[in-house]
Amino acid sequence: MGQHRTSLNCLDSAIYFYAKLRADNTAVPVGGSVTLTCSVNPSSFSRWKYCWYKEKYGVPVRLQDAIVLSNDQISVSEGGLYRCRGKSRRYSEYSQFVRIDTIVPIRPVVTLYPNWSEIYGGETITVRCEIHGGDTEWDYEWETNRRIKAPNQNEYRIRAASSSNSGNYRCKCRMKSSQHETTEWSDSVTLTVSSEATLTAQSSIIPAGGSVTLSCSVEGSAGWKFDWFRRDSVSSKAQLMRGNEANRVISVSQGGLYHCRGGRGDPVYYTEDSSDVTVTETFPIRTTVILQHNWPQIYSGETVTVRCEIQGGEGAQWTYEWREGKLNTPPTSNEYRIITVTESDGGEYSCRGRTGYFLTQWSKIITLTVSSASLTVSPDRVQHFTSDSVSLTCEGNFTEWRVRKFSEDGRLSDCRRMTGSTCDINTSKSDTAVYWCESGSGEFSSAVNITVQNDGNGPILVSPVHPVTEGASVSLSCSLRTQKILSNVFFYHNDKLIQNDPRGELKISAVSKSDEGFYKCQYSGRESAQSWMSVKAVFNMKVIKIIISGPAEGDYTNVTSVIQLKVINKKSEYTKCEI
Repeated sequence: MGQHRTSLNCLDSAIYFYAKLRADNTAVPVGGSVTLTCSVNPSSFSRWKYCWYKEKYGVPVRLQDAIVLSNDQISVSEGGLYRCRGKSRRYSEYSQFVRIDTIVPIRPVVTLYPNWSEIYGGETITVRCEIHGGDTEWDYEWETNRRIKAPNQNEYRIRAASSSNSGNYRCKCRMKSSQHETTEWSDSVTLTVSSEATLTAQSSIIPAGGSVTLSCSVEGSAGWKFDWFRRDSVSSKAQLMRGNEANRVISVSQGGLYHCRGGRGDPVYYTEDSSDVTVTETFPIRTTVILQHNWPQIYSGETVTVRCEIQGGEGAQWTYEWREGKLNTPPTSNEYRIITVTESDGGEYSCRGRTGYFLTQWSKIITLTVSSASLTVSPDRVQHFTSDSVSLTCEGNFTEWRVRKFSEDGRLSDCRRMTGSTCDINTSKSDTAVYWCESGSGEFSSAVNITVQNDGNGPILVSPVHPVTEGASVSLSCSLRTQKILSNVFFYHNDKLIQNDPRGELKISAVSKSDEGFYKCQYSGRESAQSWMSVKAVFNMKVIKIIISGPAEGDYTNVTSVIQLKVINKKSEYTKCEI
């Protein structure tokens, strides 16, 4: 934009139109200038000529004091009060004054006294604006981001500081003799007003015979001394442990609730108390995790109980903690029961006890292994007739399967007709046995019993292959090869007659543990074989260990294999066998 000089003189009085003056900056930088722009509203008249004034009404800006940039713009390099008006066929009114300051090449400095950038509620601090300018007298301006009006003095004194006094402080100075010459803004100084000390613990647990370190923090400040307090319980009164300590770190070997505070000055000003930190002392008492029943492998669907026992802590009111991320039981219980265990429940378990501010050590880890393998039988019953087609199917996260069989004569063999993961049997008396699935990686399913009725004219008991969950309903019935018997059936539980009426089914609407046992049915004087029905309320899958030796199938002498089975034996239900 070209620069040219014109006459700036305008004489006459303002009448109907309103002038507006704008400045691109209100302070002239050292060696620089600012641009003033004048406009008239309403602008229905064109060809306005603008008149410029400084300090007083009717005193135009001198030609040598400004550079005309255009009809409505001038550039000035001196501070002062400026205004304008427009002239066409008539004059506009004067604009409002715009104050332009000239920046002097001096920058003040904000200092804090005492020199603490962080103070605490209730303390007193002075914010001071300092400038080195010889004998010049100055007025002072303060600016904060907290919108607090500061005095027109070189000191800003804050008494009984609160959080509202926190913020950034800066100042600038204006010459009293000129009022249009000012310094630049000082750099900002940040003041933080805190309300309390902060207590941190190196650890919240004291090892047996050891100690932990506590630190009382009043960051960013100096000159503090510390008081330390301890309580035996939430409701007890805090006792002063140490007072007026210059060191902000102490070591403690007792459990309890700890807090601290800082003090400085004369008279002493105290911070608010820190928040409590709980420190727990470790007891050298033995804690043990017990798995009921303590068998090396659990099967999906079974019930298992894990218990935490503390030896030597009798009489104390213990709460319990468990270290296993998958637990969904209350953490204060000394035991929890998994009613229907799944593979995801497997893992390492440990526990510890807590009473007041005392804690036992973690117990040794016990590992719970849950097999994902399972075996289903179709038709879903224990007893079958000769020449029945029965399918045994292995399920689980494995690709290779075999169905294994432990027969009444003590022989261990594999299913001869495997299609994928299914074993197909055309039943004969020799198929009465215990069956289970074994994966290629050595995982076992729970075992099931298959009984083959050799009497072609006798009945069989229709009962579930797998354990029944306590509270569920179950129906037992009696069947001939040619038909299901609907009436005049006798049912026995552990050789005791429990139903003798026209009904053909034994229905139990809510199974309980007392319903577990051997069942059989009788029709027209003929009895079925008896079968065991398990009720899954507590862990009822019993494990035996059978050791079988042999280098080849049919000749067992050297190779060792361990399997887990449930053995049905009327006189002794559970057995440990070595063959």
